[in-house]
Amino acid sequence: MPRPAITFVRLTAIDPERIARHMSDPRVGEHMPLLQGPWDIAAAQAFVAAKETCWQRDGLGHWAFLGDGDYLGWGGFQREGEEWDFGLVLRPECFGLGLQIAREALDFARRDPRIPFVTFLLPPSRRHLGPLARLGAQRVGEVDYAGARFLKFRLETASSRVLGR
Repeated sequence: MPRPAITFVRLTAIDPERIARHMSDPRVGEHMPLLQGPWDIAAAQAFVAAKETCWQRDGLGHWAFLGDGDYLGWGGFQREGEEWDFGLVLRPECFGLGLQIAREALDFARRDPRIPFVTFLLPPSRRHLGPLARLGAQRVGEVDYAGARFLKFRLETASSRVLGR
């Protein structure tokens, strides 16, 4: 099966009802300890507004990912202090596209001088960490974020190697 052409668009381009259905799927919540209950359209709209605030504040944020024009999920970079954290939340039927999407997003990070490295926070329930290793990420420890424990990984970008960081 051919891989779809991936494009990144702002979350505002996606119908909030589509995001609400995506985030209400129990398979999505299995590895999202901060996700609380089903989403409705108002929750999806508030989520998109919060992510747009990140774009306004930092000039970068989360995108919606499209595959051949179809909504696959969302994710991207969010500034956490001095770090840029990368997240990826796909529709269950699109889980197999995670590595492809992550590689394309990380190519973006490598070209952006603001991003010397990328962090990833994964809940301990995630057992399949091979894709992170294939990307070159290394585990740096555990952190508490909003009352939940996460495994933290770090990936150096090309810009960090050029800058000697």
